[in-house]
Amino acid sequence: MSDSIELFDTTLRDGTQGEGVNLSVQDKLLIVRRLDEFGIDIIEGGWPGSNPRDEEFFQRVKELKLYHSKICAFGSTARSLNNIESDPNLTSILKAETEVICIFGKTWRLHSQRGLGFSDEENEKLIFKSVEFMKKNGKRVIYDAEHFFDGYKDDKLFAVKMLKAAESAGADVIVLCDTNGGSLPEEVFTIVTELKKHITAPLGIHTHNDSELAVANSLAAIRAGAVHVQGTINGVGERCGNANLCSIIPNIILKLNLPTKQYVSLIHMTSLSNFVFELMNLSPFTRAAFVGKSAFAHKGGIHVSAVLKDSSMYEHIKPESVGNKQRVLVSDLSGQSNIRYKAKEFGIDLSDNKEISKKLVNYIKSLEYDGFQFDGAEASFELLLRSELNEFTPFFSVLDSKVNVFYDDKGTSYSEAVLKISVDGEIEHTASDGDGPVNALDKAIRKALTRFYPEIALVKLIDYKVRVLDEKEGTAAKVRVMIQSSDGDETWSTVGVSENIIEASFQALIDSMNYKLFKFQIKKERSNV
Repeated sequence: MSDSIELFDTTLRDGTQGEGVNLSVQDKLLIVRRLDEFGIDIIEGGWPGSNPRDEEFFQRVKELKLYHSKICAFGSTARSLNNIESDPNLTSILKAETEVICIFGKTWRLHSQRGLGFSDEENEKLIFKSVEFMKKNGKRVIYDAEHFFDGYKDDKLFAVKMLKAAESAGADVIVLCDTNGGSLPEEVFTIVTELKKHITAPLGIHTHNDSELAVANSLAAIRAGAVHVQGTINGVGERCGNANLCSIIPNIILKLNLPTKQYVSLIHMTSLSNFVFELMNLSPFTRAAFVGKSAFAHKGGIHVSAVLKDSSMYEHIKPESVGNKQRVLVSDLSGQSNIRYKAKEFGIDLSDNKEISKKLVNYIKSLEYDGFQFDGAEASFELLLRSELNEFTPFFSVLDSKVNVFYDDKGTSYSEAVLKISVDGEIEHTASDGDGPVNALDKAIRKALTRFYPEIALVKLIDYKVRVLDEKEGTAAKVRVMIQSSDGDETWSTVGVSENIIEASFQALIDSMNYKLFKFQIKKERSNV
């Protein structure tokens, strides 16, 4: 286990087989750059013989100047023993002109016999000749033993014999694949330990997450002597996904204290995770280990009090080591420590004002009992805090509002919002239509305020969520609306609660506009100093 660990990323190949994952050639090239900067050893770009997009990728990736990573083309062993040198799959891999190639072959008799119709000897020869052909063409060959663990548990002699065929043909790395994702860590550890007695070539591990054990199985293999690990950023992949490199890599470096083949920029792990999520148009998994937004978030008052004294009491590593950050949430579980911590984030020192902290704790608990939630609406909480400290007063007041929704028998719908607001005693009366009542309100309030505050024109509503709080009350239930807004530079979240979904939405919208104006005012005051 003293050898350095080689990191192999298959986000661009195996990862794109995940449901809802789709990458353009340009997306893949952008990810290659980030993986190279991060310190990944090998980037598997795709299967060049399978589709035009991957063929274009392998042509265009040659134009990139990579500093750390090698690009790898992927494919299977030859289809027949009769035409190895002209096999379309193998020749298409060669056309990709990558220094490293990865080919997979069958190591479970079920697949070789039933799937391909090969005898044991034919399958063994196919693996040998395919690897040998690639070695003769000057390639570094990584052999993926597909379904290895299932095959080994079914017939270990057959499985090992197939590995030996790849090894004797010159495979540089033999990767043991838990393709169905059904193995347990102790099984993986035992099998890899036993296998090292028979195989002298470097061993790798490739696992899937069907039993929620892909990361654990990968680490078990490494502890048993594997020196090459495959996975994807964020664990994306077919079915339940691949092993998550965002968890594997920090565990290798920070927990197993093992060296990687080259320097890994671990402090950029979180930003890399978010970057890939963004390009894949997927929502980040907030509770992901190491890189998730909630990975170092603290809510309970006792926890927060302890973290403020020594973060190691409730954090297994320093968040900054993986590019993440510590967060403290405010809720009905909060204590005064939570309030003081959040106030400090806003630039407010409450260390000598315990009375305000205590008052705010009780007030927040009362609001959350009524359905408000501030751990996802920090802008609303900051306004509440500054209001209690007499640092904030609303920039406008709504004197009257009306929302009309029209339907006709032709299926046409139409929404209109009418508002009357007051700014410093001056009244603005306006109306706006929209795709729905909330959209109409959003447009109307921005339209009404823009004359007084031109900066409001930049604000856009980018996310909108509704939560029914008392399901048993049916349509009379109280709802919580949380919205996320942005001005192009910053993003903030606000909350509203009411039995009326339009009113709850309006509360959140009003907070959103006030927050923007408050922040703009502070920025303006600082620039004038």
